[in-house]
Amino acid sequence: MTFDVVVIGVGLAGLTAALRLAEQRLRVLVVAKGVGATHLAPATIDVLGYVDGPVESPAGALSEIVARHPSHPYRHLSAGVVGSSLDWFRDRVGELGYQGALEENFLLPTAVGVAKPTALVPQTMAAGDLRSGGRFVFVGLRGLKDFYPAYLADNLMRAELPGVKARAVALAPRLDGEGDVSAVGFARRFEGPEFRERIVRELRPGLEPGEVVGFPAVLGLGHPQEVWQELEAGLGRKVFEVPTLPPSVGGIRVFESMAAALRRKGVRIVIGSTVCGAESYGRRLEGVVAQTANRRHTYRARSFVLASGGFSSGGLQMDSYGSVRETVLGLALVGVPLPGERRFEPGYLDEHPIARAGLAVDEKLRPLNAEGAPAFENLHAAGATLAGAMPWREASGNGLSLATGYAAASAILERTS
Repeated sequence: MTFDVVVIGVGLAGLTAALRLAEQRLRVLVVAKGVGATHLAPATIDVLGYVDGPVESPAGALSEIVARHPSHPYRHLSAGVVGSSLDWFRDRVGELGYQGALEENFLLPTAVGVAKPTALVPQTMAAGDLRSGGRFVFVGLRGLKDFYPAYLADNLMRAELPGVKARAVALAPRLDGEGDVSAVGFARRFEGPEFRERIVRELRPGLEPGEVVGFPAVLGLGHPQEVWQELEAGLGRKVFEVPTLPPSVGGIRVFESMAAALRRKGVRIVIGSTVCGAESYGRRLEGVVAQTANRRHTYRARSFVLASGGFSSGGLQMDSYGSVRETVLGLALVGVPLPGERRFEPGYLDEHPIARAGLAVDEKLRPLNAEGAPAFENLHAAGATLAGAMPWREASGNGLSLATGYAAASAILERTS
């Protein structure tokens, strides 16, 4: 069978490209070796959080980041395209109640007490917005070792944000003999009415007037809105979630929502299959070869989207000698320091030169070869595999994945219309 499009990767970029194409009745196959970075990243859509200092309006700062870094992926995306991708995403995961837009960043607390700017947030996190100040109490759960509310609250107070007061409380919910419980384990517990009732009974007497309550982001997997609303009603005040260390419960919710939408559109999703080669004819990619256990299979299509991720997801790989390669199709890379040049800086948060390595692409997001021409006329790339960005410093990762996945789909639709 020949598909209209094969998408390689099932992170946010791959999910976005696949769903947008499937909505236009194209036959789409998604192939991935794992579930992607959605399970690691928070559920917020960070378009652009920092350029020197915090960014209040991503819409106004996109041109500035491109001026500073001409090879940045945002140079291929107008503010209109980025804004349209946010609107599209918000509509597709409507059950998660995303709020926000390109014009203005929220300011949300992270698990370590840093106030992070972000453009789009699920409804369960929106009450944590720090911009207007307020009194916040952060709730710790015994057995959840990936969330330290006292540390969070202390760092937030040290930041001296206008009008923000923060403190921590610790609860000891009954865990039925278990010592440590993961974020996913707590999320499943919160879906039980009795567990929620016990949390409300234990927490409510210790709350102070006017406090907004911050829980770790574990308020359910399948029905977070229901859990969140019931806690607000039971506690009689606003409640919000704070992202935790991986695994990301909020990211899992996004994955499950978009994967379910893909299945409703008849999209086949093959997870556990590593793309390790390709078949081509001239400048056209004819098929990709995927390895599953001891079996290989070639998936053929008219167009392809490469959304395999960057270093953290294995789409880019650096060996012990400092050699960097694109692992799926062996495409040419740019931004890789030459032998003898510095790859890393001494400080953990420094701007490491290797971090901007990746694929150079044209205006249609087609990867370029060493001569600067499209490697294949029907291959498009999206997400963290693109060169030029430094998402962890810019707070731009999910925004770039969403917008480039959306734009890659647009390029394919323009060619097939």
